[in-house]
Parts: sequence; C-alpha cells; structure tokens
Amino acid sequence: MVFDVSVALNLILFIALFPITFFWLRRAWRIVVKRDFSEVALKRGEPPANPAPYAPFAAAINMVGAGVILFVIYGVVVHQVEFDTWTAIAGSTIWMKFIADFILSRQAHPIVIKKRNKAGGTAGEAGK
Repeated sequence: MVFDVSVALNLILFIALFPITFFWLRRAWRIVVKRDFSEVALKRGEPPANPAPYAPFAAAINMVGAGVILFVIYGVVVHQVEFDTWTAIAGSTIWMKFIADFILSRQAHPIVIKKRNKAGGTAGEAGK
C-alpha cells in the first residue's frame, strides 16, 4: 500500500469515526436517559414547540447510526471488513443520519402559511 492522498483521507475518515460515534451516543443518552429534548428535531438551531413526540425517533436515529459506526470501527480494528466495504458503510451511514435528522426536523416544524385579508396585507395588520 502506497501512502497517497486517498489513503490519508480514508485514515482521516477512520479517525473521525470515533468522535462522530461519541457525539451520536451522547445525544441518544441525553434524549433517552436524561430526558433532555433540547437537541431534538432542530431547525435553524431551534427545537419545535413540543419536541417530546419526536424524541423517540431522534434517539433511534442516533443510536442506529452510532451502532453501525461502532460495527465499522470494530470490523476495521479486527480486520474483518474490507477497505471498500467499511468506507462505503461509514459514508452512507453519515449521510443517511444527516438526511434522517433533516426529515425529522421538517416534520416537527410544519410550514405555516399566513392568510392574507382582502386588502392585501396579512391578517395581523388589519387591526392596526
């Protein structure tokens, strides 16, 4: 194996799996054990008005993602997972976790369309 740019980037990916797993497990711990819903379904850094219904889904997303990454780390350390396989699993897991968090945040923050009155302004402006 020749040490080149691709090997260096994959080594960085492998090293980055450790803090990624730590943060995902910590987030799941906060949601499940400490009942802290401040990081559930964030949209622009703000949790929804009632994050409790979305907490089990956020915890599951984080625990599944962290579990898959732990499996990848274990497989790489004991040489059971091939190079192409672990990079594909790790990359796909990271992307799918981001996509699942995005979908959950959009479900928790519904789009509210403000109704306009007949004069063309918003409904709140009519009483001013």
